[in-house]
Amino acid sequence: MLAVSGVTGTDELLKAIPAHLRLKKPLELPKALSEMALSREVRRMAGKNRGLTELTTFLGMGWTKHFIPAAVDSIVSRSEFTTAYTPYQAEASQGSLQQIFEYQTMVTELTGMEVSNASLYDGATSLVEGLVMASASTKGRKRFAIAQSLNPRWREVAQTYAPSNNWTFQDIAWDKATGQLDRSSVEAALASGQIAALVVQTPNAFGMVEDLEGLSLAAKAAGALLLVAIDPLSLSVIEPPSTYGADIVVGDMLGLGIPTSLGGPGLGLLATRKSLLRQMPGRVVGRTLDAEGKRAYCLTAQTREQHIRREKATSNICSNQGLMVVSASVYLALQGPAGLAEVAEQCASRLAYVRDALAKAGIRPLFSGTCIQEQAFVLGAGSRARVESACHTAGLLPGVWLADHVHHLPSETLLVCVNETHTRADLDLLVATLSTAGGI
Repeated sequence: MLAVSGVTGTDELLKAIPAHLRLKKPLELPKALSEMALSREVRRMAGKNRGLTELTTFLGMGWTKHFIPAAVDSIVSRSEFTTAYTPYQAEASQGSLQQIFEYQTMVTELTGMEVSNASLYDGATSLVEGLVMASASTKGRKRFAIAQSLNPRWREVAQTYAPSNNWTFQDIAWDKATGQLDRSSVEAALASGQIAALVVQTPNAFGMVEDLEGLSLAAKAAGALLLVAIDPLSLSVIEPPSTYGADIVVGDMLGLGIPTSLGGPGLGLLATRKSLLRQMPGRVVGRTLDAEGKRAYCLTAQTREQHIRREKATSNICSNQGLMVVSASVYLALQGPAGLAEVAEQCASRLAYVRDALAKAGIRPLFSGTCIQEQAFVLGAGSRARVESACHTAGLLPGVWLADHVHHLPSETLLVCVNETHTRADLDLLVATLSTAGGI
């Protein structure tokens, strides 16, 4: 290899790396162990971890835990799913194509949109792909009006992509009384006539369900698209984005058949109007008839992918997301519309129980309004350290400290996410711990 490379040693390959960045001594590694001793040591180290099976978690902001029926893992573990690759050849990929078709159908039914892709890495990258679509669909506009109440972690990912795409973002404020979009801020942003997309989220980062009626007309009048980030579970009990004129819908299926697993893998959904199909990344599967008149599935469209447009591609959609599509599809099929709605209703009723119980300790929501499974609460001033210590002792992950991610909020603002897996004892433990350590 050295001879073919035309170098005398590996050090010569590292010349481009500045000398002060190169290690000048061997790595301080422990002595080698036998396989048996190494296995024992790894088990000891792994034993320090405490997962969501040992802790009671109320984390939200996209990392919501839901119950996953055993049938999901059983079906997903079948070899024809775990080893399936991108379905280039329809004649050899009817099973994969059918399950993708079923997934796309369920996403369009949830969102009310006309087409769905299959699929993206997570909600954040779905958002980025939505911005790429909006820019291409508005003759290359590079400016976006983005709600400050959008998931802050998704905003961070979009900011990462911004410099290489020459994007600029204009913040849309939230109403200080309601936590919903400030309509005057929306109007001011759209008035420039340079916005590619108005980007909003419902439920938003505070857990509030937004009233988005009329935003589509305002965006269109300014030559912009309306991009809506959603929680797919919420769409089982609230109006789908299509009813108020959304052009692009993005979200994350994490939790719906897909375990949180240290934060991933996720599954980004993206749905849109037919008129924007050619700007959408990923693949679209269609159902047709073969030469013998039998039902068959085929790739109807493949847009912007690396194997289609090569160096001109703007997306890199890989086949590993196919397994996540199967997981989400099986979960959605098992639950059905009524089952999804029941899960959402159980989440909402448990959240109401927590909200009412915390009120007795003087702990109020940051904003009042409609919430489904998560809501921001303001704890007592200076109580954060006490709350963290008490929750650690109780084996609780109480939620996300929202002020760490969103500016201009009290430092004791806690986003609490409740789900159908929580028992009455879990809820009472959370309430008792927060009331004692963080009460007002």
